[in-house]
Amino acid sequence: MSSPPLLRVSGLRTVFPAAGGREHAAVEDVSFTLDRGQILGLMGESGSGKSLTALSIVRLVPAPGRIAAGRIELDGADLLALAPADMRHVRGRRIGFIFQEPSVALNPVFTIGYQIEETLAVHGLARGRAARRRAVELLDAVRVPEPERRAREYPHQLSGGLKQRATIALALAAEPPLLIADEPTTALDMTVQAGLLDLLREMRSSLSLAVLLITHDFGVVAELADRVAVMQAGRIVEEAPVDLIFDSPRADHTRHLLAHIPGERPRLAHEIRAGRLAQRR
Repeated sequence: MSSPPLLRVSGLRTVFPAAGGREHAAVEDVSFTLDRGQILGLMGESGSGKSLTALSIVRLVPAPGRIAAGRIELDGADLLALAPADMRHVRGRRIGFIFQEPSVALNPVFTIGYQIEETLAVHGLARGRAARRRAVELLDAVRVPEPERRAREYPHQLSGGLKQRATIALALAAEPPLLIADEPTTALDMTVQAGLLDLLREMRSSLSLAVLLITHDFGVVAELADRVAVMQAGRIVEEAPVDLIFDSPRADHTRHLLAHIPGERPRLAHEIRAGRLAQRR
């Protein structure tokens, strides 16, 4: 008998006020599951609702938006039924979140190490010297060079790639079983992006981490994801194992997205998938 999914989203509907007292559904009837140790790529063009879906899961929908319907279960518990104080405990402790722009997660007036230490303290995991030691260990785990020195530095002193690694360390500080990564490589050059993808792959393997990967990049999906859900106008129009998405897309919108990948990306994506299949054999 298979174990239940770590995350189950059912019939999620997130709305914003519209003209005439009506409401516009920016996310409509979205449903999917995510197992432990699995990476689900949630794909779509800008405005398709993928990032809003992620924010809905952690109940951070920007006002005046609201979740109007649906159920979001983490280990069987309905997150929409939790009191705000209990939901704050879920964020970080049960669900880590990597934002596209590190400045959203990193406070410019505190050192990187202090921010990780505070996360550990808030969740009752470590304080004082033990928290400082753990902060350095986390920075080292995400391949930040000279982690002891970097822990004493402020966000503005780090490059874009190092800031994103620091946000990953922050997101994983409380060892959550689920990580939501919202366009984590978009602002990075290809070399730094490749290193971060390797890091996420290692974290998934070593921690049995489930990852909801929000992206518009088929190359990133080909590199990392086990399954893909494609969004259009707030709805999931297709969900399938990543190999099938590339080889036999069913939805017209998926075929449209694949056909408009610039340059050599379609060929590269197939080659990446073929390489991963060969490794499994």
